[in-house]
Amino acid sequence: MPDAPIPARDLMILRELARRVAEIAALPIQQERIELWKALNEMRPIRPVVAVYPERAWDEMLPASLLQCEHNHARNLEMDLRRRIYHHEHVADDRPIHADILIAPAWGHSGLGVHSRTIHADGHDGPEAYTWDPPIKTMADTEKMRVGEVTVDLDAMRRAIVIHDEIFDGVLNVRHYGSIPFWSVGISQLAQLRGLGQAMMDMYDNPDILHAILSVLRDDRMHLMDVFEREGYLTPNNDVTPIHYFIGSGHEGYTDELPAADYRGVGRWKDMWGLGEMQEFSGVGPAQFEEFSLQYQLPMLDRFGLVDYGCCEPLDRMYDLLLARIPKLRRVSITTPYASKRIAAEKLAGRCIFDWKPNPTWLATEVVDWDGVEADIRETLDVARGMPINIIMKSTETFRNQPDRVGKYVDIALRLACEMS
Repeated sequence: MPDAPIPARDLMILRELARRVAEIAALPIQQERIELWKALNEMRPIRPVVAVYPERAWDEMLPASLLQCEHNHARNLEMDLRRRIYHHEHVADDRPIHADILIAPAWGHSGLGVHSRTIHADGHDGPEAYTWDPPIKTMADTEKMRVGEVTVDLDAMRRAIVIHDEIFDGVLNVRHYGSIPFWSVGISQLAQLRGLGQAMMDMYDNPDILHAILSVLRDDRMHLMDVFEREGYLTPNNDVTPIHYFIGSGHEGYTDELPAADYRGVGRWKDMWGLGEMQEFSGVGPAQFEEFSLQYQLPMLDRFGLVDYGCCEPLDRMYDLLLARIPKLRRVSITTPYASKRIAAEKLAGRCIFDWKPNPTWLATEVVDWDGVEADIRETLDVARGMPINIIMKSTETFRNQPDRVGKYVDIALRLACEMS
């Protein structure tokens, strides 16, 4: 929400950019891309689909110094619009560009009753390395934990929609966007509360303390999900996605399988894609994964309409368990070089989408080995031939200030996707 009126000059800049975004969104290629995603997500692929999510490397593609607006909120909106235009003109992957301004409801959570203390490197409060002091030292500390109170403010969202309608003067479609308010149904909070190294030891030496923590985390998340559904926070995530983000751990959500058949305009969890992952426990075996992670995730994952599983962790030893325990599993992440492409193809063929995340280091080296890039893509498409395949370039920290690298990567990936489909 703007904290002060946006100056006339900033409004002129935003509306000019909005008109360009609307022109791009109306191009026939956007609908063609949507159909590609629908076919992929519904397990009837036309060809492998290529998507780039630059994440922190956006700073090299569109540095803040290029912004022309002066008002803080106007600058945020300007960055959003310029990223859409840049993505269309310079990345040109299979991501559809849309003409919606997405407004999420405000919400709050009172906390779990315990808090970790973050310790940043060299005293900096930023993206540098950090550690933390976990608050759960003994079983007695788990008794301080509680299910948090959750609040949702739809009135603030409605006011924001009116304000943004005025800002964009009808050029773009301003609407409610009730995205999932958490990264995933994962276990990162456990690591914050107990310490990751200690949690690894606890699996053998003190499993009861882990079960005590995980039970509260599960109950807290289930309560949050109940409140969000009851209060009307949610909207189905089977269409547009913010340019700076993605569905699951990296894809577009277009599908006619969502929302559920009985959807009547108010979103529920069963109308949405959901994500589970186990990155912090990537080194444990299937039995420990099931006991200390998956069993606590399943009550939440069961509420979604379709489920993704995995982010950057290798799941080679977990596929049988995931397939057996998550009936609505649709996408599984295969992140190289950590995961085996061949094992994934053998286990997932005919059952899930092959969500391949190539190593972003290909685009971060001093000199890019383009022959190696092509060989890597070609090998993947050959190994997973016949499967629904998504090539997802993300987790990019830098392009060495050569943002044209990503466009060249997309050109190669699209060429091979068409040649080998």
